[in-house]
Amino acid sequence: MTPVQLFKCLADETRLRLVLLMQAEGELCVCELMAALGESQPKISRHLAQLRNCGLLQDTRRGQWVYYNIHPSLPGWASSVIDSATNAEAGRLSALRSSLKAMADRPVCC
Repeated sequence: MTPVQLFKCLADETRLRLVLLMQAEGELCVCELMAALGESQPKISRHLAQLRNCGLLQDTRRGQWVYYNIHPSLPGWASSVIDSATNAEAGRLSALRSSLKAMADRPVCC
């Protein structure tokens, strides 16, 4: 991954919010991301696919759920950029995390 690729992937507000939320929460499934962002399943899934294709995310299937998380093999500089963005967006991230916590019937993994 190059800096240009990373910044292109994060240039979209929805993709950035998805990455920030996963950075803060760890693994999340599509339904959790939909609840937190207030967006439709097709929109969330499309952005998750783009982030996976960029190499920012990895997915894991567990039964009927597919969980996404920040790819553990990101270069250090890319992780630092995401950490910095997470700190800079603390207020917005707090609101997303509150929406996630308010989600009814949140899936339970393992």
